[in-house]
Amino acid sequence: MKKSIIFGAGQIGRGFIGEICYDSNYFITFVDVDENLIYLLNKQKSYPIYLLGEKKIEKFISNFIGFHIKKDEEKIIKEIIDTEIIFTSVGAKNLFTLSEIIVKGIKEKSKKNKGFLNIIICENLLESGKKFKEAILNKDILSEKEKEYLEEKVGFVETVISRMTSPLTEEEKKQNPLLVKVEPYKILPVDKNGFKGKIPEIVGFLPVENLKKYEELKLFGHNLSHVCLAYYGFLKNYNYIWECIKDKEIFNLLKNVQNEVKKALIKKYNFNKKEIEEYFLDLNKRFDNKLLCDTIFRVGREVIRKIGKNERIIGAINLCLENNIFPKNICFVLGSALFYNTNLDEESLKLQDIIKKSGINFVLKEICGLREEKIIFEVLKIYNKLKNERCCFKRD
Repeated sequence: MKKSIIFGAGQIGRGFIGEICYDSNYFITFVDVDENLIYLLNKQKSYPIYLLGEKKIEKFISNFIGFHIKKDEEKIIKEIIDTEIIFTSVGAKNLFTLSEIIVKGIKEKSKKNKGFLNIIICENLLESGKKFKEAILNKDILSEKEKEYLEEKVGFVETVISRMTSPLTEEEKKQNPLLVKVEPYKILPVDKNGFKGKIPEIVGFLPVENLKKYEELKLFGHNLSHVCLAYYGFLKNYNYIWECIKDKEIFNLLKNVQNEVKKALIKKYNFNKKEIEEYFLDLNKRFDNKLLCDTIFRVGREVIRKIGKNERIIGAINLCLENNIFPKNICFVLGSALFYNTNLDEESLKLQDIIKKSGINFVLKEICGLREEKIIFEVLKIYNKLKNERCCFKRD
């Protein structure tokens, strides 16, 4: 049986990557920092996934072993020698901590000339392949010959992760903490040019020539649409994303936001119109999935980051401006985001403090990085209109 290694045995590691490796007949080595999680994986030898589509389907994943990243270092290095594919799913901020053990594995693998190794980086981080490769080389333990091996036979492959997961209830956690609840969608765009050697046959892989356009489709399509629902839905006192998409006013805003993004992406990347229309049609069906129980608080959290300079809202505004499209509806999303205020998100409380002390103009220019006066004027107009209508909203 072919072997794969998955660094990070969380919801995406187990509930997405684990599933596609299992479906592709790979034996899986899970590596994680959580000792209890590794203990449970090795004890139970399988775990359930609930696929939450039109109905719930239960599926069991097996053929794996779990290793602790510190205690089982030697075993992990041996696995790297014998494997052809590694996945990372540890979160962007933790990615570079993996370079220490992976570089040791590459060093030993090169000595034995064990063929190709492709590292599939499943993190929300632009240029993650280039950055992780640099982190590997910066460890400075590879000889010149081993560096040649890395250049010739080690691929650093970027991806676009889009599968949505659902939180476990307390009762579900008690019954089986290894359970993962996910939507059925399992397409994984991968950078075709990042691979070395033959692209491994993994269920769900979608090798593409230009990954950047799919990264922007995810950021300005999926992610922007998500917060569009969450921030306006918050003002209208909803709790779940599926409730927001059923509200006619919010849904109309969503469609208008998506139309602005579609036009800009088609202009910039010459996207196939049918492909992009089908993408958004499918996306909105996925948002309407009640079984996911996706909350506006999960989607809206870390609001200061999400209204940042290169993020989903401001990035989409700039994308539209660069392609001569005025993003009136995306400006509405930004205007509604400025009202997000909940004890469930520390950033939202901080944002309201900044607005109170320094004003909206400060936020738009210094946090959002907006420079176009016509955009600032439009957002201020929307903000003031919403402020005057606050009596219509139940939340304070």
